[in-house]
Order: sequence, then structure tokens, then C-alpha cells
Amino acid sequence: MKKIAAVILKNKRGQILLMKRDDDPDIPFPNTWDLVGGHIEEGESPEEALRRETKEEIGCEPDTLSFWRQYEVQEGDVYPNVKYIFRGTLSKPVSELTRGEGQELRFYEPQEIASLQLANVIGGILQDYLRETTSK
Repeated sequence: MKKIAAVILKNKRGQILLMKRDDDPDIPFPNTWDLVGGHIEEGESPEEALRRETKEEIGCEPDTLSFWRQYEVQEGDVYPNVKYIFRGTLSKPVSELTRGEGQELRFYEPQEIASLQLANVIGGILQDYLRETTSK
């Protein structure tokens, strides 16, 4: 089963960073919003993969990073996979990030996320995260 690492990155204002995927019909879930992250390569730990992916996709590593939850995805994605979801903080504004993939990077208020077109199962993951972090 393929393995993917992704991160829910928040800024000081509590906004969540999302990346708009390319508008290319040849990629899965084109033109939708997604978390920063990607495939775990052979020999990498989920955290190592995530640090590599954040450098590739936004040009830097998160200020803080910790493992949050694992999801075994059997449907709703291109293929079955295991998603290792981390949470982290990022002090840089979008204007200081270097976009390596996708069309756009943007911080969203948590209440805005439900109205976005999100890639694959990311909507459910973000709902779980927001439910857990706002109930504390």
C-alpha cells in the first residue's frame, strides 16, 4: 500500500495553509485544494518525507512539526494508501514561501474550509482535525 505524509500547517492567527493543485486533467483531483505533502519514498520515515516535501512544495520546513494521526484510506482516493498526518506551525506569510507545485498557496480561516473544493479525503481529515482542536 502506498504511503503519504501530509501536514496541517497553521500560522499565528490559526489559519490553515492549503495548496491549490494544478489545473491539469492528467493529474488526480486537478484544481482542488490540498495539504502540503506527498509520497514517502523507499527508506524514508513519514517525518523525513514530509520535511522533504515541504521544502519542495513551499520552500521551507515548518517551524514546529508533530505527528497527529494515521488514516488507512481504502476508497475516496486514486488508490488505497496510508496517510500520515502531521500538524505544524509556520511563521512565514505566503508572500515569503516559494511555491514548487500547484497554482496557489493560501491561508484559510478554519470556518472557510468547508466551502472549498478539497482533494480526495482531505475534507474529512480536516473536519476531524478542526473538531478535535476546537473542542478543547
